[in-house]
Amino acid sequence: MAFEGLADRLQNTIQKIKGKGKVTEEDVKAMTREIRLALLEADVNFKVVKDFIKRVKERAVGQEVMKSLTPGQQVIKVVKEELTELMGGEQSKIATANRPPTVIMMVGLQGAGKTTTTGKLANHLRKEHNRKPLLVAADVYRPAAINQLETIGKQLDIPVYSEGTEANPVDIAKQAIEEAKANHNDYVIIDTAGRLHVDEHLMDELQQIRDTVQPTETFLVVDSMTGQDAVNVAETFNNQLDLSGVVLTKLDGDTRGGAALSIKAVTDKPIKFAGMGEKMDALEPFHPERMASRILGMGDVLTLIEKAQSEVDEDQAKQLEQKMKDASFTLDDFLEQMGQVKKMGPLEDLISMIPGADKMKGLKNAQFDDKQITHVEAIIQSMTKYEREKPEIMNASRKKRIAKGSGRSVTEVNRLLKQFNDMKKMMKQMTNQKGKKGKGMKFPFM
Repeated sequence: MAFEGLADRLQNTIQKIKGKGKVTEEDVKAMTREIRLALLEADVNFKVVKDFIKRVKERAVGQEVMKSLTPGQQVIKVVKEELTELMGGEQSKIATANRPPTVIMMVGLQGAGKTTTTGKLANHLRKEHNRKPLLVAADVYRPAAINQLETIGKQLDIPVYSEGTEANPVDIAKQAIEEAKANHNDYVIIDTAGRLHVDEHLMDELQQIRDTVQPTETFLVVDSMTGQDAVNVAETFNNQLDLSGVVLTKLDGDTRGGAALSIKAVTDKPIKFAGMGEKMDALEPFHPERMASRILGMGDVLTLIEKAQSEVDEDQAKQLEQKMKDASFTLDDFLEQMGQVKKMGPLEDLISMIPGADKMKGLKNAQFDDKQITHVEAIIQSMTKYEREKPEIMNASRKKRIAKGSGRSVTEVNRLLKQFNDMKKMMKQMTNQKGKKGKGMKFPFM
């Protein structure tokens, strides 16, 4: 999970000050010392860390904190606000051209995930904004990049403009815009050439494309796993091309977070999107405040709700709620529900968005393996339709048959049935007594 090490360090540090009725300058000094070390370990730019700590310290020992009724909480509020500001303050949305098409130029080094991100962005624009994008294969030096973009286009059913490897990239970009106008595409996303490192020839070509097509947005795609190197790359590209935004890839991986926390301060360019997985829908608009909340263990309910709204069918959700109320919820319904949860992304990421989840008993050190969901699906799919509707008929021979058919153990079958019954009782209680918290909730696939 992104920021894991940084998040743990920051949360442990602010926890010490959280409940204090009185906060001294020594308390603030000790806390900011720990935060400084945590940020440096996360590979955040040294100057950025220095400025950040200075602002936090000034505000944390100011009157707004020291004279408040809950100074510990106020200090945490200051840290969150400064983290949010460090990453851009507020979400920076994609600009739109006065007359279509809006041209987006994607730039970056090889290996950062530029071509895949180009496809993800087109998918996001179509899915979330009902747009009609055109992808452009302008990396003529790597046939594999052209093939990859064409494969992505077929997979997403989004058109790709390509002239092969012999054409001039500037001409390709220019012709693509004419193609977009003729076919009423409202976005043109150009996948430009990358290099293993920045060189003069690459920058000359990118500047020529930029000057010719006058893009509304120029996005730099950087690999957040590279930490401070990503910031250096961003600074170089920005000096040459005057970027309009940055897209961070692999932010779902074991990244220390240095790039996300340094790029805006160093380049003064906003992070527009973050790649949160390998799937083509795993590109999220970057919300600085939400990311700051996640880093500080406060969850990210808004993103969780948005994911649910985009992936969960509302009519099906209402039907399920009714079934829970009248206790007619079956294993078939549960299987359908798990399918919708899987669409929302890795379970570990979803849990991390729940406020305080890291402090919940049993969740803090739990290992969330998405294969467990697959195992549960295999068990349910090995049952007959009647068994799924009436799990109470299960006897030893049925369980043995199901275990053999699913490749799992009888113990796992028993565990699933017990947890399903517990969940069914709890759901009925929760829907019939709104406002009361259900006790002993377990994820049936854990």
